[in-house]
Amino acid sequence: MKLTILGCYSATPKVSTHTTSQVLEMNNHMFLIDCGEGTQVELRRHKIKFNRIKHIFISHLHGDHFFGLVGLISTFRLLTRETDLHIYGPTGIKEVITLQMKLADSWTNYKLIFHELSSESSELIFEDELVEVHTIPLHHRVYTNGYLFKEKEGDRKLDIGAVLDANIDQVYYNKLKQGFDVINEDGKSIDNALVTTKANAVKSYAFCSDTLYKEDIVPIIKYADVLYHESTFLDKHAHLAPRTKHSTAKQAAKIAKLAHVKTLILGHYSSRYDNLEDFKTEAKTVFENVELAEDGKTFTF
Repeated sequence: MKLTILGCYSATPKVSTHTTSQVLEMNNHMFLIDCGEGTQVELRRHKIKFNRIKHIFISHLHGDHFFGLVGLISTFRLLTRETDLHIYGPTGIKEVITLQMKLADSWTNYKLIFHELSSESSELIFEDELVEVHTIPLHHRVYTNGYLFKEKEGDRKLDIGAVLDANIDQVYYNKLKQGFDVINEDGKSIDNALVTTKANAVKSYAFCSDTLYKEDIVPIIKYADVLYHESTFLDKHAHLAPRTKHSTAKQAAKIAKLAHVKTLILGHYSSRYDNLEDFKTEAKTVFENVELAEDGKTFTF
């Protein structure tokens, strides 16, 4: 599982700081999460192949989270993309994107599929044989979701030495990987646990975009390997959080602690702060394993 931060600042982009966007690589998928202004430039800067992006997840319709989307869609068109593109986001995202394309007479030459969201409860919105994605309902000034990305458990691994000793025919190897007991060449039933080992541990990533502190999300993200949680403010400006429906670094850390996640990544910093280490320092008073998102930074888990 690999996470590349393209932008992690709030409000407006600057020369050296970019608004929210990130790429998650999980089980051969490349998911784009939010698409702030300038996202396609950052994709190029970090040599991320456009044609690998087939699913884009938009948390909410504030500009610093989706103003780069129509530009990226248009560039895909200019690059003569043929692969379907799925976009997940709040109700209204289809209208705003298609209106821009209509007025510019720039319809795509590939299939553009919108999945509009309106549920106030967590729901499964994407699933294949490798990965599933659930919404994380958040509390912001407009309808907002985070997203939980979870690998599915793979096949068990063969202990080939034990398999050979048990005299099991190769035709049963797939059954063993699927967890079944099998009959060996001597007609004896072989316990699966004796000849296989567990599959690789599955990974999960929770992305929590703009939100007021909200303990309701804890059951949804519990035991996630990695939690990205917005931390717009430091403690000295905590009084601004309820008014703007944002969180502090300490509040993000409290969510991480309650959910028993393994790693917390902080982001969506207000540009009023010069020293990002202050966010980490405050969060670590509540939760130990804290990382800072930074534009261009890559995390591998």
